[in-house]
Amino acid sequence: MSSVPHATSLRRAPVQRRSAERLARILDACAELLDEVGYDGLSTRAVAQRAGVPIGSVYRFFGNKRQMADALAQRNLERFSERVTERLGHIGDRGWRHAMNAVIDEYLDMKRTAPGFSLVDFGNQIPVGTRWAEPNHRVADRLTGLLSGHLGREADEDLRRTFLIAVETADALVHLAFRVAPEGDGKVIAELREMLGAYLARVLD
Repeated sequence: MSSVPHATSLRRAPVQRRSAERLARILDACAELLDEVGYDGLSTRAVAQRAGVPIGSVYRFFGNKRQMADALAQRNLERFSERVTERLGHIGDRGWRHAMNAVIDEYLDMKRTAPGFSLVDFGNQIPVGTRWAEPNHRVADRLTGLLSGHLGREADEDLRRTFLIAVETADALVHLAFRVAPEGDGKVIAELREMLGAYLARVLD
């Protein structure tokens, strides 16, 4: 996919196609190295070498590795949104339970397959071990926009709060599932679906 992080995460937004492709290579290299060496071992120089670009190209976009990781997290959110939208288009109007499972399935698939996602996801684990509120609010905002029309609901503050609670719950239990088992413990994931289903049934039915 060609998702580009929002310009606010970059020192300079790419304008030309060649610049956008270079940025994509930098973020791809960042993701690969996160899986290989972790956040502490990540460096802008190593990213430049892996991406095959001059170190100055990295600094044109990012002042440090934290900004680079945040841009990767924002790209992850864009790709997640695209994938959820595509899946919702395939399942059609089959109710909120199918929509909920589509969102969970796409998140789990990215958790298992997307390079660097296990450390960065949408931004709430960088630096490793910290938890801050903004990324889950970002995800809740995005899901409110994506799902309100699909559910036939107004994208108001009540729906946003509902999705924020669901996102916070899913975040905690998915991380537990992947601490228990490398591919995500199936029983914990089943409990997640059950809990979210019960909560959303009370709010959305």
